[in-house]
Amino acid sequence: MAKRETKAEREARVARILAAMNQEYGTEYRCYLNHETPWQLLIAVILSAQCTDARVNIVTADLFQKYDSVEKFAAADIRELEQDIHSIGFYHMKAKNIISCCRTLMEQYGGEVPRTIEELTALAGVGRKTANVIRGNIYNEPSIVVDTHVKRISRKLGLTKEEDPEKIEYALMKVLPRDHWILWNIHVITLGRTICTARSPKCGECFLRKDCPSAL
Repeated sequence: MAKRETKAEREARVARILAAMNQEYGTEYRCYLNHETPWQLLIAVILSAQCTDARVNIVTADLFQKYDSVEKFAAADIRELEQDIHSIGFYHMKAKNIISCCRTLMEQYGGEVPRTIEELTALAGVGRKTANVIRGNIYNEPSIVVDTHVKRISRKLGLTKEEDPEKIEYALMKVLPRDHWILWNIHVITLGRTICTARSPKCGECFLRKDCPSAL
């Protein structure tokens, strides 16, 4: 788009994008990491850093049977846990963070997962992205999760020029209606994995091409 968008034009374009996303992907909240409890999701998200959700789901299928409580993770032998998750990248640090995180959950929160951004980001291995996944998926708190897909595609759509994930999060909060904060990540992950792929985006097939400044 050559000319600068007015605020009204941007709002109209965002509304069209969201409507198209809803129509294409629906409005159901879903999480790509398998879990049955809040603490399982917390551990799965810690494991997912720089790793595919599919690989994490393979590992946690056995992991959550062996360690079926926060207490067992808190008491885990670090070398043994490293072996249990060794097929996932950065397993040394992740094992250390999971044990530390679960010890804090036991000592300060009675084994429960806290809900505020401040409490969550104070846990070992938990940054804003992980905290927002928990807040959105467990507590239904409107939160924008900025992963690699959200960063790349939000920039391609001209919704932010920021590079820093936290700045992108705040920028999107201003652009997107609150009721779409959680859905944005869910929709964009699907779009990024199927159409707007990083290496060879299929712009000609994209249902957002008319509203995307980066469409080829």
